[in-house]
Amino acid sequence: MDPNARSRLITLVINGRDYHASPGTPLLGLLRSLNIPVPSLCFHPALKKGIGVCRLCAVEVVFKSRPPEIRRACITTIENELIVWTETAAVKSAREKALKGLLKQAPQAERLIQLAKDFSIPMDPAPDGCIRCLLCERVCRDIVGAGALKLISRDRRRLIAPVEGRCIGCGTCVNICPTHIISLRDEENLRIISIRDEIIGRHPLLVCEGCGKRFATPKFLESAHSRMLHHPDVKEHHLYCPDCAKRLSARVSGITSQ
Repeated sequence: MDPNARSRLITLVINGRDYHASPGTPLLGLLRSLNIPVPSLCFHPALKKGIGVCRLCAVEVVFKSRPPEIRRACITTIENELIVWTETAAVKSAREKALKGLLKQAPQAERLIQLAKDFSIPMDPAPDGCIRCLLCERVCRDIVGAGALKLISRDRRRLIAPVEGRCIGCGTCVNICPTHIISLRDEENLRIISIRDEIIGRHPLLVCEGCGKRFATPKFLESAHSRMLHHPDVKEHHLYCPDCAKRLSARVSGITSQ
């Protein structure tokens, strides 16, 4: 190296080690040249100056005898006796705050998600489609009487979650959910009700004696029957789907009115 060039270099300390650089050099550019990882999105070496928009390149610096402070590395330049730390608790907190601000604008951006993984920046849980209106939980408890859903805390957020073994397969929660995050699907002889990727209930389906269509779960019919225990009941019981029950009722009513 040219002795004159060497004499123009100044010394700085990065993560406890001494380095030499020209005064006025952008700190982020130097960190990259030294392969010291610092996240950033708005900095490019082809541009003369950084503008610090993304705020991800936070580092903790000490200028001479002043107290430590968080600075954006892309708009910080090298000064003599500069001390830089890239992985302190304050730095990680600043990066997390910056990343969450960016995710509000671009929640599905793959680059942001990858940066969070690369630098171990905690992310808020992704939206799951549930607005926590509690309609499903209330109707299942207060109207259906099954109590198959409950509000829980998990991973720093509130979630509607299934209570194992309580679902009767009626589908009321599916019908009342305003965002349709609860789903019901009938697969041949099986009914599956779920919220997000969690199963609320899995039930066999009974066959209608009239049309042969599978239409209801045993637990649902048992629940309906138990609610009618105190009602005078002298009818012979059959398994009819709603459509067949309506047709049979209309036929009986027609015969009675004649």
